[in-house]
Amino acid sequence: MLDFTAKSPLSLCQSLRRVFSVYSGLIPNLTWQLNNMIVLTTNLGEITIELNLEKAPVSSKNFLRYCEEGFFEGTIFHRVIDGFMIQGGGHTENLLEKPSHDPIVNEANRGLKNVIGSVAMARTDAPHSATSQFFINLDNNDFLDFTATNNQGWGYAAFGQVTAGMDVVNAIAKVKTHSKFGLDDLPVDPITIEKVTIL
Repeated sequence: MLDFTAKSPLSLCQSLRRVFSVYSGLIPNLTWQLNNMIVLTTNLGEITIELNLEKAPVSSKNFLRYCEEGFFEGTIFHRVIDGFMIQGGGHTENLLEKPSHDPIVNEANRGLKNVIGSVAMARTDAPHSATSQFFINLDNNDFLDFTATNNQGWGYAAFGQVTAGMDVVNAIAKVKTHSKFGLDDLPVDPITIEKVTIL
């Protein structure tokens, strides 16, 4: 029998997941809906992200896939601009870019905005080029939002929100940065995602 007393939110969600994993095989049509919470454990602390599977299903499932594969563990926040955003999910501490899955469709037109604490897909200049890299907004960056279905207007697809750990996000934003191997705004001391927990 599982004991739910005196548990942290993380351990409680993990216990509930075990219960649902057992009963989902016994009760038809019972689905588990708590896998929309992700905890990124960095060397500066934990960041909890809630995925919006309803409004950004493709982006959320894409991010979740990389989490399930352990892709983000050992990657760094390689672009940090105080007052704007912190970006990660693609490079190792050796500054090597990890091979990713195919690009996904841009969901910036589905209504989610690039507000403070929102998590969005990074991409190249091509609207539908996002793969693994993501960023966390440090301000209400409405100039990143969808305005039109052209290269200039597609915007950047938000798909989640930081629900705990914005103090960690802001601490990352304040670190000293430099340019190295073609990467600008790179933290001098690596900010590494050490562990990813799916709730």
